[in-house]
Amino acid sequence: MKSQNTIPGIILIGFGVYYYLQQTNIILFDQFYTWPTLMLIVGLAFLVQAYRGNDYDSILPGVILFGFGIHLHIVGRLSIWPDHLGAFILIIALAFLLRYQKTGTGLFHGILFLILAALLLFYEQISNWLATLETGLAVVWKFWPIALILIGIYLLFFKRK
Repeated sequence: MKSQNTIPGIILIGFGVYYYLQQTNIILFDQFYTWPTLMLIVGLAFLVQAYRGNDYDSILPGVILFGFGIHLHIVGRLSIWPDHLGAFILIIALAFLLRYQKTGTGLFHGILFLILAALLLFYEQISNWLATLETGLAVVWKFWPIALILIGIYLLFFKRK
């Protein structure tokens, strides 16, 4: 049975802890007194509802909110973390794929967003690879008539039935 009190309960507890820590001015948590932390709390509430309450439709908003909150916290602190639109689309792809794992719906959307995220995140490497490929194709394109001649010779002289 799906409990309707899980999400509001976790949000109220999370916000209560958030504001209590903010009022006590504990320096250890000073970097977490931002709105991405509130996104984390709401996303966590949806994820708990999804997996503990068997309400798998809550996976999508849970992963998106939790993932965006994590991303916004990490992006300024970790130099290897991508500060790019592709990271947000990757989180959305992950949300659809995790929902697909439990409900069987959203696989196409997840793969589509995953491909888009990969294209955005690795655009420079892909464009360099395509430029190299284009140079190679230009050389091959110059000699395509020779390929036709060779295929014709093969068909005339070597392909016997």
